[in-house]
Amino acid sequence: MQTIALLSNKGGAGKTTVAINLAVAASIAGYSSVLVDTDPQSSSSQWADSRETDEPVVVSTQPSRLEKVLETANKAEADYCFIDTAPHSETGALKAARAADFCLIPIRPTILDIRAVGLTLEMLELVRKPSALVINAIPTKGLSIDAENALSEVNVELCPIKLWQRVAYMHSLTGGLGVMEYEKTGKAANEINRLFQWLNIHV
Repeated sequence: MQTIALLSNKGGAGKTTVAINLAVAASIAGYSSVLVDTDPQSSSSQWADSRETDEPVVVSTQPSRLEKVLETANKAEADYCFIDTAPHSETGALKAARAADFCLIPIRPTILDIRAVGLTLEMLELVRKPSALVINAIPTKGLSIDAENALSEVNVELCPIKLWQRVAYMHSLTGGLGVMEYEKTGKAANEINRLFQWLNIHV
């Protein structure tokens, strides 16, 4: 089982949206996919409640129970497990990072988000796990070049796949769907599919 933790100490980075859509992408690709929701807000679990299918499997748990949940998923022969973490929770994020094979850090292309990512990167230095930053929610009329330049000096890989700010992400979540289900040939679906394929090679 490949375990990927979505991490960011800053709220609003888009961890839940990315985690949900990657879990859906894995299922569509034919993999057994599990999404572990460790955020007290339970946004991923609420999304799952509105779905008409049991795939991907979504499990809500406390960070203290994460190891046991992952053991169960592994025994069930899950192919992929995505961990959605809470912001401002160093303990929970650290547990997720230690349990993961790969850590993905969504970051919005704003100066405040770029400055805040330092705390997450410091934590990753402790666990020494393969990781990458993915620029998320880029304004469709804007450019991410400034963010890319600002992040170029960070000692963490920058994912070449970028996620743009598209209404499909919002509308799909409202309907209990991933963007690849909501708009199969849409731009958002293409982005998520490419991101999953990139992860599939890297993990």
